[in-house]
Amino acid sequence: MSVMKLRSLRVLLGRHVMWPLALTWTLGTIITLAVSLFFTQQAFDRALLDDAYAIASRVSQQKQGLTLELSTKEMGALLFDQSESVFFSVQRQDGSVMAGHPGLRAPAPDDAQKVSFADITYQGKDLRSVSLTRLDPEPFVVVVAQTQGSRAALLRSVLLFSVVPQVLLLLGLAWWLRSVIGQELAPLSALQRSVGERDASDLTPLPVSTSSQEMASLGNAINALLERVSRSLQAQREFSGNVAHELRTPLAGIRALTEYGLAHADPAVWREQLQRVATSEARASRLVEQLLALALAEESDVHLPIEPVDLEELARNTVLRYLPRADALGVDLGLEVQGESSAWQVMGHAALIEGILGNLLDNALRYGRPAEGVASLTVALMAEADVVKLLVLDNGPGLSAPEREAVLQRGVRVMPRGARLAIDAPDIGQGAGLGLAIVSKFAALMHARLALHEVPGGPGLCASVSFARAVAPPSSPISSLGA
Repeated sequence: MSVMKLRSLRVLLGRHVMWPLALTWTLGTIITLAVSLFFTQQAFDRALLDDAYAIASRVSQQKQGLTLELSTKEMGALLFDQSESVFFSVQRQDGSVMAGHPGLRAPAPDDAQKVSFADITYQGKDLRSVSLTRLDPEPFVVVVAQTQGSRAALLRSVLLFSVVPQVLLLLGLAWWLRSVIGQELAPLSALQRSVGERDASDLTPLPVSTSSQEMASLGNAINALLERVSRSLQAQREFSGNVAHELRTPLAGIRALTEYGLAHADPAVWREQLQRVATSEARASRLVEQLLALALAEESDVHLPIEPVDLEELARNTVLRYLPRADALGVDLGLEVQGESSAWQVMGHAALIEGILGNLLDNALRYGRPAEGVASLTVALMAEADVVKLLVLDNGPGLSAPEREAVLQRGVRVMPRGARLAIDAPDIGQGAGLGLAIVSKFAALMHARLALHEVPGGPGLCASVSFARAVAPPSSPISSLGA
């Protein structure tokens, strides 16, 4: 299959500039020549007409009839031309020649005018003639004709001194445009070389040329693309590392439990080990889901469809899903909402909001239970100015300020006793230190804000996510849903 040869951008720009310029120059030259020819003709015709008037002024009425009162010497002086041959004829009304060159004839003026110009041939020469009709003292016609060598010479001079300089200017402009276009395209060529010579693993920003707005925009767009690709690759590397690192512990545990069960012949031991295997598998599955959610959130560089979402409905449905688990753990899970559904319309993404609330409830059920007494967990909605806050409050041991800041980092988990542990600590339990990192990332994608606070008036932790409100909230009684 043949490959079409692409033309250079420099050549294309040169053609797009030079062809219209050359066409404009050609039209201008034609117009210049036409104007020069017209006014040259006018000047020479006016000189011929002046000679005709001069001859006509010396025609008078004598006894023998019309007479031209000019001697041969005077006529020669009147019609003298250094470079051209001049012919004349004074004709009576009947066509007879009173004086001048016999046989010199030219179209006579019509009745509407007394002067007419024409191109004629006389004695084998091409002449320009003028015919002047006079009615006083009686009708007669004066014809003056002249060769056209001077006219042609003048036109050639006009052509030489007007067209040739314009051609030289056009050539100079073409050379200058070629040079300037090459200079302006040099940064593009440099960018092309920089991209072509770069290794596939090198995603550092390219040097951006500021020679023009278009070049700066192109460089910035390429650097933005490189940055997105770098973030995507970094997310993939982190996801691969997280999967390999995080699944090592549950898989090793599953293998150990399986080996222990196979080493015993007691069915009771098998059942116990299978239950533990199921528990470890559930933890591994949740861990994979969290890692996938976090990788998807970090890799996403497109604008999510942010639209009005009913926060109350989402919160109520999520709480209902977690009620059986809360009951099994002995946790009093409840939902507090003030206002009607229209009061809790926020700008967000339904799936991300469900993911936020699900992770917050999961963390609270794991770590937000007090050592003694009844554990309580409350999901509440609160309106403040132009934002709506989604609150998850527990009555557990809570976290200190440094711990609240640390727990938002990926891979860091703070145990209820307040000790900061990495995700590969031996007593990691069922957590992986990713839940709040996922919540923070989801909130950032929706332009919401995650914050951790102490519960006012008692122990516990309050996680709040602030969303932009879609509509103004009306006032309404409190409704609640509890376990």
